[in-house]
Amino acid sequence: MSYEFYSGFAERLKQFIVQKKSLGYSYEESCRILHKFDIFCSENFPDERILSKDICLSWAVRKENECRNSFRNRIFPIREFARYLNCIGEEAYIIPANLTPKGKANAPHIYTEDEITAIWNVIDNLPYKRNFPVRHLVIPALVKLLYCCGLRPPEARKLLRKDVDLGKGRIDIIESKAHKSRIVMMADDVTEMLRTYDSAVSAVMPDRKQFFPDSHDRIYTKVWLDKTFRITLKKANIQFSGKQNPRPYDFRHTFATHRLYQWMKEGKDLDAMIPYLSAYMGHAQISDTYYYIHLVPGIFEKMSGFDDSASESLIPEVNDDE
Repeated sequence: MSYEFYSGFAERLKQFIVQKKSLGYSYEESCRILHKFDIFCSENFPDERILSKDICLSWAVRKENECRNSFRNRIFPIREFARYLNCIGEEAYIIPANLTPKGKANAPHIYTEDEITAIWNVIDNLPYKRNFPVRHLVIPALVKLLYCCGLRPPEARKLLRKDVDLGKGRIDIIESKAHKSRIVMMADDVTEMLRTYDSAVSAVMPDRKQFFPDSHDRIYTKVWLDKTFRITLKKANIQFSGKQNPRPYDFRHTFATHRLYQWMKEGKDLDAMIPYLSAYMGHAQISDTYYYIHLVPGIFEKMSGFDDSASESLIPEVNDDE
């Protein structure tokens, strides 16, 4: 999505975003935040041309009910913009890093079979809306793909039609996290689901470029997906506790956990199988794949009844950053 900028920083904000994108960053969410910052500056500091301490600290006021990670994510692009201004020889105040300490990683929510069934029941019965003629088709296909293939939500949202080979059951993930690409092969039933979806959407939008388009053939945003998913959870009567709501990203955790569970149930050697799962999911290192067991102690005991202490030797110490 493209944004218009009007504050005293408009041109430099646009140049900064161009630089980031030229380096291979999608910068989608940060661009949205910078647009809001531009509006904030236009309304509160309309005549300012220098990124001052007053502007930055006025922006860096934590909002009511704003969680720590959301606050941190809102501040980070402004800190990067200030560094950019310094690099091109302009005066700019950099918000101190200790103002936005990184919070403790949230434990993933592993969806149960009942929860998945409830979510499927909601998204499979979405009504057709004339103003959004493919929305009721996009949502179920996109959400199911997250679970069935363990994709990161941005990987699914940004898929182009040319990236999905429905003849071979293959998805090409182009420059995802850390600018890495990979091939994801789909199970036959997943491929068939996407064939049915693609045929239905093509009847409405035959020349579209996006695999999961909005009504104007644009990529759906992270904000849209998160909001849509919260509404879906509410309709599915899925209760949750704690500060962190279940997220679309948790389907990736669930995919990995269920796959590991299935292999354990089949008596397969996880030391031999996990490298394949690691490559399939696009992890930078194999310890990232063990992350799913490491953060969900006892999950296998709940799912299968066996003692998970037997798998303790398989679980290394890892950090929580995937």
